Amino acid sequence: MQRVCFLLKVRQDRLAEYRERHAAVWPEMRDALTAAGWHNYSLFLRDDGLLVGYVETPDFEAARAAMARTEVNARWQAEMAGFFEELDGRGPDEAMTPLTEVFHLA
Repeated sequence: MQRVCFLLKVRQDRLAEYRERHAAVWPEMRDALTAAGWHNYSLFLRDDGLLVGYVETPDFEAARAAMARTEVNARWQAEMAGFFEELDGRGPDEAMTPLTEVFHLA
C-alpha cells in the first residue's frame, strides 16, 4: 500500500466555502474515490490556506487515472478549481504532486 501526501494552496478568501464543500462531499464522489482505490483519504487545512492531503492506495497513478475516467470527478474538479492558487492551468487533481516520504513508524 502506498502512502501519499501532497500539498495544495487554497485561496484565503475561499477558506470558509472550501470547508463547507468538504463537510458535504457528494455521495457519488465518495463512492467513486473508494471504487478507484482511494483509502484512508484525509485533507487537512491550515488557516493560511495550506492544504495537506493524505491517501493510502495500492497504486497512486492508477487510482488517479481511475478517477480521471469518471464523470463525477470531472464535475467536482471543475467546481473546485477556483478554490486553489498556483494550479498553472492544471486541475486540482493533476496538481497533487506527492511529497517524498523520509520516515515512517509502523
